[in-house]
Amino acid sequence: MSGTTEMSAGIRRYAWLSIGASILTMALKFGAFLLTDSVSLFSDAVESVVNLAAGFIALLAIIQARRPADRGHAYGHGKVEYFSSGVEGVLICLAALGIAYASVQRFFDPQPLESLGAGIAVAVAAALVNLITARIMLGAARACGSIALEADARHLLTDVWTSAGLVGALFVMLFAPPSWQILDPVIGCLMAMLIIRTGAALVWRSASGLMDAGLPAEDIERMAAVIRRVGGGESGFHALRTRMAGSVRFVDFHLLVPGNMTVRRSHDLCCEIEEELRKAWPGLQITIHVEPREDGASFDGGETGGLCDGGWACGGDDEPVSGPRNM
Repeated sequence: MSGTTEMSAGIRRYAWLSIGASILTMALKFGAFLLTDSVSLFSDAVESVVNLAAGFIALLAIIQARRPADRGHAYGHGKVEYFSSGVEGVLICLAALGIAYASVQRFFDPQPLESLGAGIAVAVAAALVNLITARIMLGAARACGSIALEADARHLLTDVWTSAGLVGALFVMLFAPPSWQILDPVIGCLMAMLIIRTGAALVWRSASGLMDAGLPAEDIERMAAVIRRVGGGESGFHALRTRMAGSVRFVDFHLLVPGNMTVRRSHDLCCEIEEELRKAWPGLQITIHVEPREDGASFDGGETGGLCDGGWACGGDDEPVSGPRNM
């Protein structure tokens, strides 16, 4: 319990780091906009406001997701992280639309740019703050398995790359003739398209999580290999299903054993499989249903779905590939 508490506290610290970085970069970027009156720098500043809002949303989601399971939420609260990243994706898309609107307006009402050198220097400083923060948070997100923290980090990283492109274009404009200032709204429109792509990807990933998308195929195959290895020749399996709820992974399957195997031996076998699975996936939530392999009613994989010894959704009206053929 103490390890879980320490991890939760650590994740919250990284969320606060994101919020602090967003406040600093927002001040820097709006300062750069006020110096130059550049619509592309304005678009960069608007995104920093979204970064700040997303940071607070991620923090609230992380706090909620780390609450222990209770009577009303027996599987925990991990899925709230998908709501967080989904809301962040929507905010990113709305910010992109605002940037596009401001850029189009500047096409029809061009304005001279001022103090570009100072504005570029401030924008570079803001980008460096975001880059350092994003790299730290990505490492923490991978270590803790937090999609909310990862979404926030990738948002900051996207901001870095768009800022880099923006600074490069403004640097060209610094030495270019006045007619090249049309690049300013063009850059704003390009940034809007890049930003909305990031937002749409976050929304899609969040929707997949809420729809109980399974673990990656390579993870599922590795799990199947562990079950086959530990079970040996006396057991098989079917209906292997997986899902994620935030940082928590779930797996359940039907273990087929000889009908004359004792309850004690089948229980020990399940414990051995669980121990091996958790070595590769710490914290994995495992449910195993034991069935006699000689009983035809055990082969209901076609109804249950999931992976069997010989393929996906086997059993039922199909050949019982987890049955005697594999025994």
